[in-house]
Amino acid sequence: MAFAIDSKRVGLALLAVAVSALLIWFGTGMFPMWPLLWFAPLPVLLFANRGSRLGSPLVAFCAWLTGNLNLWHYLHSTIEVPLLACAAIFAAPALVFAMAVLLYRALLRRGAWSSALLAFPATWVSFEYLLNLTSVHGTFGSLSYSQLNFLPFLQLASITGPWGISFLLLLFSSTLAAAVHLRSAQPKQAMRTLGAGLGVIALVLIFGVVRLSLPQPGPRVKVGLVASDLPANIDTAADGAETARLFHDYAAQVGALAAQGAQVIVLPEKLGVVVAPDTAGADGLFQSLADKTGAEIVVGMVFVNAHVAYNQARVYTPRAPIESYDKHHMLPPFESHLKPGTTLTFLPATQEKLGVAICKDMDFTPLSRQYGETGVGLIFAPAWDFTADRVLHGHIAIMRGVEDGFSIARSAKLGLLTVSDNRGRILAETQSNSAPFATLLADVPAVHDNTLYLLLGDWFAWLTLAILAFALVQLIRIPRSQAD
Repeated sequence: MAFAIDSKRVGLALLAVAVSALLIWFGTGMFPMWPLLWFAPLPVLLFANRGSRLGSPLVAFCAWLTGNLNLWHYLHSTIEVPLLACAAIFAAPALVFAMAVLLYRALLRRGAWSSALLAFPATWVSFEYLLNLTSVHGTFGSLSYSQLNFLPFLQLASITGPWGISFLLLLFSSTLAAAVHLRSAQPKQAMRTLGAGLGVIALVLIFGVVRLSLPQPGPRVKVGLVASDLPANIDTAADGAETARLFHDYAAQVGALAAQGAQVIVLPEKLGVVVAPDTAGADGLFQSLADKTGAEIVVGMVFVNAHVAYNQARVYTPRAPIESYDKHHMLPPFESHLKPGTTLTFLPATQEKLGVAICKDMDFTPLSRQYGETGVGLIFAPAWDFTADRVLHGHIAIMRGVEDGFSIARSAKLGLLTVSDNRGRILAETQSNSAPFATLLADVPAVHDNTLYLLLGDWFAWLTLAILAFALVQLIRIPRSQAD
């Protein structure tokens, strides 16, 4: 009989691992299917309702680790994360997930059901927030990015940033699991738990639908984007003739977009190398083009001055001095030799407030919030992705626009040319390999929206830390059940 009981438990454990891992695999990663992640933790939590103190976190760890291996090739092969670092990247979230499940189980066994269902998402979001403060990759890896296509839910970012999205995403599963646990002994409490958890999510979705339906009249800017994935154009061109050739090829595309009415034209990052003081060739080419067409041109390049190199976006405005923006957040190891910038940059020629950022800068909430606090309505972002991450990484910037109230025009080689508004709607998009020189022309709202997240910052992340602290106090204060 004991063998039969053990066999059944092992079978349920394996089933929970398999189902959760499958949902995590397809619910996260390069092309996440957003509905799947809502249910991904549920099999593990249902197992934890009756599982042992050792078996429950073990099942959780195995499920998360297995499901998250969908990023192994990208991290280890594409962006060249060392093997040991890769192992840590996969093991740490799996361990946190296991701890969250263990805390949920312990509180549930002590009868603290409300603390249990809140502690589960609070543990994870606390981890996401603290990691974002310390990691060179910022918010990359947040579960919130799996929900970018779920527009009504995405609007929550305007209140809580990414932290509220991750929290409610996990709260859904913990609510269902807690209600299942209570249904036999406390059916009324089970219904109240289910009603409260699902009611909060329903209110958030209603808010999102209303926010999406509100009109936003205001100025619009006709933006042109261009990028090339031709083999000769992918890597950063060397200083001299190679950079000059590439700039002239892009200049022809800029002229064509300007002829179609583009007011601002954005090129990808790090197209070539320009060394001061010999900048007359590049600056003369694009400045004369801006003067001739009346368009503002944003060009990404490696700018070297006194042996210090910057990942820079230079802004050419008709009959005005050249402005520049230096990227703040570098991607190791590819950009470890470049000096980070520290300032914001705005396009000077337009009445609307238009700003500039570069690629990975949009993975970090503080920089975008700084732009939002200035009232910026549109950000131009030269970028360079890795083909495989064109959707996952290319769309992270969309959430910054929802959080901080601005539209985004992002032009990436080996990625996507994307225009999105301050509600996270993709207004126009094409792949950079769709033509020898892929181009996109779109009318983009340049309307700033004041959001609660701009006003209060990471208040929700601090709330989750407080919830987690309270749950740990409850864990110590309430005696352990004999059945635990």
